Amino acid sequence: MAKKKEAQEPKKGSWIVSNLVGAAIFMVVLLILTSVGLSLITRHGKTVTTPDFTNLSVKQAEEVAREGHVKVKVTDSVFVRRLPGGVVYRQQPKAGSTVKKGRSVFLTINSIVPRKVVMPNLFGYSVTEARAELQNRGLNLGKLTYVKDIATNTVLGQYCEGKEVKAGDLVVNGSTIDLKVGVSREDNTTVVPRLIGMKYVPAVDVLHDHFLNAGRARFDKEVKSYADSLNAVVYKQDALGEEMPLGTAITLYLTLDMAKVPAQ
Repeated sequence: MAKKKEAQEPKKGSWIVSNLVGAAIFMVVLLILTSVGLSLITRHGKTVTTPDFTNLSVKQAEEVAREGHVKVKVTDSVFVRRLPGGVVYRQQPKAGSTVKKGRSVFLTINSIVPRKVVMPNLFGYSVTEARAELQNRGLNLGKLTYVKDIATNTVLGQYCEGKEVKAGDLVVNGSTIDLKVGVSREDNTTVVPRLIGMKYVPAVDVLHDHFLNAGRARFDKEVKSYADSLNAVVYKQDALGEEMPLGTAITLYLTLDMAKVPAQ
């Protein structure tokens, strides 16, 4: 009888080892399945570059979006007199941004009929906050005029077509609002960003991000219409990479000939 018990003991130990191995394999498989599931849900590592939808009709934008593996949603409208009605004026995220596949890109289109909006009170806002508020109201940030003040980049005045506009006034949707902004002696410079390859409107947005103004736009002779000007891209610019005073106007040179655009 003792011999029989001794013969059974290895079988008992083997059973325990088998269970441990099985549990380990199960945990590995579970971890793999979890990782794959999370990857599918979050689309980990699957990103695309946001297409440029400016100056496209909504239908054209939807076609480009499908090809670019993103979605588009019209969320707002402005009124730009020289721009055809119904075309995309601005987008968020900006063209060239890296986003996940299936991401929605929000479009602001040019309205056919102008409407009026209430002018917000931007006094005391930072330039970044003021720009966001203007865009939320369907208005555009125009020229930044800097004056000496202890608070750099704080809005001190708001103007439309050269006249001061007060909070609560009605202005045409899509109007350009110029700002008077404070600047201190110590914090009064910024580095000019690279704008090569960008269309005019996104380039102006980037200049404003760096507290600069768009100076004179010099277009090639092939640019013959307002629509052409919106499709033209920057192939040369002033002061690239230089440190300049806040509010400096940067001259842009634009073309429809992509052969003129230097490689990144």
